[in-house]
Amino acid sequence: MIDVKDINHTFLLGKKQNETALTVLKNISFSVDKGDILAITGKSGSGKSTLLNIIGGFMKPTSGSVFIKERNVTNLNEGEYADFRLDNIGFIFQNFQLIPSMTAYENVELPLVLKGLSEKERVELTEQTLEKVGLSNYHHHYPSELSGGQQQRVSIARTLVIEPPIILADEPTGSLDSETEQEILDLITGLNQDLGITFLMITHDEEVARIASKQIHIHDGEIVKEEVSA
Repeated sequence: MIDVKDINHTFLLGKKQNETALTVLKNISFSVDKGDILAITGKSGSGKSTLLNIIGGFMKPTSGSVFIKERNVTNLNEGEYADFRLDNIGFIFQNFQLIPSMTAYENVELPLVLKGLSEKERVELTEQTLEKVGLSNYHHHYPSELSGGQQQRVSIARTLVIEPPIILADEPTGSLDSETEQEILDLITGLNQDLGITFLMITHDEEVARIASKQIHIHDGEIVKEEVSA
């Protein structure tokens, strides 16, 4: 499903006449099979967020390639990757990234508007997806009227509504208390088992990493350990 090959990335810091090279990723290679939950772990500054941004198409690596569903996505321009994401990749963010002026329903519906679906199709899919995440009674609530866990459920519903085969999650429970964290982890596990969605998660939380079928540990931009759950 995802094949990362020899990814290297270097940031150039400072002014052009006096640039300093900072290498944050070094020869990163791994694969994610269909239906896996992969957790990429490491301390702050280890390079894991840069790696997620490269896989998600928001950054180009200095060298190396990323294949998603056997397509070399590092060759795509910004517009091409945006179209590819809309059909294939969903995102879950630590800070939810909801639009505050939109209701829960409108936030979830938005990707369907971007895809050009009819109003009838949008209504059906949006209502079904809000029901899947347990928010059938919160259509007209704005993000400010929802708890952190409910906001993350809206974020997950917005991702699920396009029925992506892959979801990339950046610290998906990082802003939640421990009880709500477990609820979201149970939801992710259920979506993986029931719908076969492939998850790639960035986390420093051991509780989050425990739900993964495979863990990759990154230190100073390099893979130092890989573990497969029994």
